[in-house]
Amino acid sequence: MAPLFVVSDVHGYRNDLLEGLAEFGLTTEDGRWTGGADAQLWVLGDLTDRGPDGIGVVDLVMSLQEQAPEQVHVLMGNHEALTLGMARFPESKFADSWIINGGLASDQIALTDRHLDWLAGLPLLARAGKHLFMHSDTTAYFEWGSSIDEINETVRRTLSAADDLDGHWDVWARLTSRYHFSRRKGTSAARQMLEMLGGERIVHGHSIIGTLIGRPSVEVTDPVAYADGQVLAIDGGRYDGGPLLVVRLE
Repeated sequence: MAPLFVVSDVHGYRNDLLEGLAEFGLTTEDGRWTGGADAQLWVLGDLTDRGPDGIGVVDLVMSLQEQAPEQVHVLMGNHEALTLGMARFPESKFADSWIINGGLASDQIALTDRHLDWLAGLPLLARAGKHLFMHSDTTAYFEWGSSIDEINETVRRTLSAADDLDGHWDVWARLTSRYHFSRRKGTSAARQMLEMLGGERIVHGHSIIGTLIGRPSVEVTDPVAYADGQVLAIDGGRYDGGPLLVVRLE
């Protein structure tokens, strides 16, 4: 079976991402893909904001996709939606949310139309083998449809309308919801999502592991499985002092 790797919530820490990928032999230290034709890399969103070089992360991931289009895959996180909203509607309600959530002027200044087109076209959900990949630990995805293809296409159409403020805000707002699999009925929520969308385990970022296990991010060292093993959280909380986890899945 081809080796399968995931990483999420890079939040501008480009050097950390390169270091983590290089440790597994997926890239060189200068960003050339060396994972061959078999390894699969999934980046589960939140490339920008909070950290020092969000657009540097975007450029790196876009370059890796161009070098290995069949091996490198990227999903949309809530901060991709926020980046788009702020760029397209800078004088709107997005401005306050962008500031509150770690938006950096340097990221916005460096954005090009090519970046914006790429961000707007990112899928929200994907499945690889037994794994169902998503950025946010939320069931709000079902508000866009009942299948992976329908959900991805609904949001793609919404974000293709560059003048649709309310549509952009809706994508951002829904993707910020979290903890749907760790609540009292979280196990059944995860089971329902897997039954409808396929797969045996949900893999997500968004909610940092420390908030799920009640420990500071500096003490996090590994991903955490929960909801009777149906869900795997991989965001170590890099911006919160934790590690940027590049995880090889079973």
